Amino acid sequence: MPKETCADMQEISELKLPAGYVCEECLKVKGRWLHLRTCQTCGVTLCCDDSPSKHMNKHNHKTNHPVIISAEQGERWMWCYKDELFVEY
Repeated sequence: MPKETCADMQEISELKLPAGYVCEECLKVKGRWLHLRTCQTCGVTLCCDDSPSKHMNKHNHKTNHPVIISAEQGERWMWCYKDELFVEY
């Protein structure tokens, strides 16, 4: 884990990786996504804020699950909604 993290990131001992490359909520409503993020509390993979439905942001507001990682291949970063902290790993 990088040095400059928040308490929520420090609680993560093992990353939850995406089970597949789909937004689970977009599939239900036949929506589309641009980029995917994986919640580090529950492991759900949902679409980003640049996607029309912004499902991961909605998930954060509904659940208060603070930390996500990019589910995009080749990207290695995490974001904490609560602390508005971006960290590459």
